[in-house]
Amino acid sequence: MTLLRDERWPVARLIPMTSSTGVEAKERNAASALLAVLSHVDEFGRTLLKPLGAPAGKIEAFVEAPFKLDNGKTLRPDGLIGVTRAGKTWWALVECKIADQALTPEQMEGYLDLARSAGIDAVLSISNHYTTSSSDYPIPIDRKKLRKVSIHHWSWVRVLTEAEVQKVHRGIKDPDQAYILDELIRYLSDPRSGVVQFDDMGPSWTKVREGARDHTLRKTDADVAAVASRWDELIRFLSLDLTKELGRDVRQLARRQEAAASDRAQALRRSLAESGRLYADIQIPDTAGPLEIVADLSTRQIVVSTELAAPKEGQSRGRLSWLLRQLQKAPPDLTVEVLLARTSQTLSAPLGQIRDDPSAVLPDRTREIRSFRLSLRRDLGLNRQAGRGSFIDSVLTNVRTFYGEVLQQLTPWKARAPKLPPLKPGPIESAAAGAPEAIDDALDRAEEEAPSS
Repeated sequence: MTLLRDERWPVARLIPMTSSTGVEAKERNAASALLAVLSHVDEFGRTLLKPLGAPAGKIEAFVEAPFKLDNGKTLRPDGLIGVTRAGKTWWALVECKIADQALTPEQMEGYLDLARSAGIDAVLSISNHYTTSSSDYPIPIDRKKLRKVSIHHWSWVRVLTEAEVQKVHRGIKDPDQAYILDELIRYLSDPRSGVVQFDDMGPSWTKVREGARDHTLRKTDADVAAVASRWDELIRFLSLDLTKELGRDVRQLARRQEAAASDRAQALRRSLAESGRLYADIQIPDTAGPLEIVADLSTRQIVVSTELAAPKEGQSRGRLSWLLRQLQKAPPDLTVEVLLARTSQTLSAPLGQIRDDPSAVLPDRTREIRSFRLSLRRDLGLNRQAGRGSFIDSVLTNVRTFYGEVLQQLTPWKARAPKLPPLKPGPIESAAAGAPEAIDDALDRAEEEAPSS
């Protein structure tokens, strides 16, 4: 059947009233507040809904709209969004979870079945589970149910991030709408809303941390899989945190051999078990290169690095000088590694030493500098939960330090524009370099040789 709007559906309110209590009430309140703001703050609503396939049109939002099933039962999803343009309406069912409430395949597949039978275009879930983008899904879903309906997921932190980016960096034209968006930010920022920042590496953390130190981990261990999964969630949270601060879309990069989520999970578990290392790459727009993060649990250190291509012209000393001019604010213990062309040989030294003696990393004249790898190494926090001395805070702090003091200061090398050869001077230009009499003679000759009219 085709979905038709029912005037009895409860409209999403910014300040909802509910008779429910506990987690159920908080879920309804969060859903109602978010959906109300989506439907009343135009720029914010369109930014969030466009990646889901929604058109740019009038947004309406409802809460707990009842749907009767063929078996006589009634389903009440937390929300329903409609976007109307040119007489056609795009619809999405919404399911919200807060705190540590988890999505289940049975519930979400039930909503997919409902959406398909009702002619609804998409199903959206919102919870404290992090994903790379709205097209990734945090739990297994029967892919056969996605033939006519798409499914998407937002983390609450991502919603909060988008709201803050819209407010601070993109702006809201209407002052009343700006006030409404600010109220949503204030609500979601309060821990009582049920929105959870990333603040815990999970119950397996201590066992895996010590196992990496003792080299007793196996990639098939459930604890290894749990910590690897929490690491990727931390990287997604970090990306959102940088997005909020920079106003640009910071994303985790997938390595070539890890394009599929299952490949990434397997590679991360193998790395953790065999070397005690967790790793990730993130891309910050318009920077000189991607930012690589390695948390080595066996040595209890974090290394944040990037690689920068060297200039393609000039000698080695000039290429190194080009780099040093850009690192004037970088810490002296930054490791500068020089990668050479046509060999695996490298030269490295701390930046402070290179400033005093550049020859420490200069190759002989038979070798050419291909690129530079810049790395900042710090001690890792060990505590499981966020706070002073925690693993989470040490990762966030060191990435921000490296970006602020190193990566954001770098500009990729760019070849100079090719120059035209000097023009061959004509008689007047040649005479201009001589005495005034020569200029007069040249002008006279030019006048005599000109054709008469």
